[in-house]
Amino acid sequence: MTVSGTSTGPAERRMIAYLDRLEMWNGTVNAIVAPRPAEELLAEARAADRADSTGPLHGVPIAVKDMVRTKGIRTTFGSPIHAHDVPEADDVLAARMRAAGAIFTGKTNVPEFARGSHTFNSVYGTTVNPYAAGRTAGGSSGGAAVALATGILDMCDGSDFMGSLRNPAGWNNVYSLRPTWGRVPGEPDGELYWNTLSTDGPMGRTPLDVARLLDVMSGPHPLQPLSKPAAPVLPLMEDTTLEGLRIGYLADWSGAFPMEDGILDTMQEAMALMAAAGAKVQHLDAPFPAERLWTAFCDLRAFSDAAGKRALYDDPEARAQMKPEVLYEQERGRALGAMDLATAAAARSDWARVAGALFDEYDALILPTAQVWPFPAEWRYPQKIAGVQMDSYHRWMEAMVPVSILGLPAMTMPAGFSTQGWPIGMQVFGPTGSDAALLRLADAWHRRVDFAGVAPHLPTV
Repeated sequence: MTVSGTSTGPAERRMIAYLDRLEMWNGTVNAIVAPRPAEELLAEARAADRADSTGPLHGVPIAVKDMVRTKGIRTTFGSPIHAHDVPEADDVLAARMRAAGAIFTGKTNVPEFARGSHTFNSVYGTTVNPYAAGRTAGGSSGGAAVALATGILDMCDGSDFMGSLRNPAGWNNVYSLRPTWGRVPGEPDGELYWNTLSTDGPMGRTPLDVARLLDVMSGPHPLQPLSKPAAPVLPLMEDTTLEGLRIGYLADWSGAFPMEDGILDTMQEAMALMAAAGAKVQHLDAPFPAERLWTAFCDLRAFSDAAGKRALYDDPEARAQMKPEVLYEQERGRALGAMDLATAAAARSDWARVAGALFDEYDALILPTAQVWPFPAEWRYPQKIAGVQMDSYHRWMEAMVPVSILGLPAMTMPAGFSTQGWPIGMQVFGPTGSDAALLRLADAWHRRVDFAGVAPHLPTV
């Protein structure tokens, strides 16, 4: 895009770059939905260049995940039920980014109600992977991860219930942080105490960008009683090193998590690189029964979903428009009894005690960000992994559960590529409150290993 007239300021230059990359990529990958008109965005960028404000996101183009209400910009949650909704006010997360000076350019695509780690819906269609033509981008923050991978955006928000910040970041060769639960407050509507599994978080092309956006997102909210104070992390992103860090590598949880061929080989190479950088890497056996974690997480997740979408499910017209994966959570959640939840809570508590003891010995633990390579975009989800039948739409993401069920912070970092050039990531997680330490670890990795410098290429026609 060329702009006539006088010399441009930094915000306008960034917006021109955004529009150029959008034009180059979005017709192929479908990452940005509900895009705002170019002339409006350029006018806002010029106004930002004339303004005195120096907020941390001043003049930065950001597309907001389509699970976050944004004033004046269509917000659909990927559902036909909300296909024409245009909010009159920002959600808390959007309001914080806007107050920091961000210019909202549109939304990033999601699965319907963010259910399923594959970004497709009946409103906007499918988002595809720029590194793997015709294959999934992951999800639910798939549009965000692809916008980063293609250089359309430098940073953006995402959210994570069962890997929605980790899986797409890993498959798109970018960085994300699932923060300590409560550091980034959710929207203060609905139930405020029970659901401690899902959180918003930052994504970026570099750990520094992730840190910058985390500081904008973080901090308590007066209507969120479990939200937490949070010291800034960006000032700590100096003199980072892997030297001496104690790393526990959990691989496939002693065989409990089936893995597609090549993933563990790529992860092992990443562990060797980490050890060569001075980290003390140790391969660990499974520290807790995988099936007990899986059942507990699925019950807690379904309970949360059934409660949160009860009114929609009770409306026959709305229910008829829900995809099967959303109905699955509703029906499982409604069938639970008090003792099912008590059993799930006990399993979560037992794992918390085991994890706490592990973090006395290790600074961070590592798992892959997915159990398969990006699969064909026409699939709803993988039916089998390494010959093992998947018994639900999300069983193939079981490696996400140890982090999600405890609300632990987890940094996603690029780990390498398949023989076809498809990316995979590692989820590096630590104890509650270790967000800054994980970001420093990621920054040291980023400076040493240039996986993120391997850019995707537009497919030839």
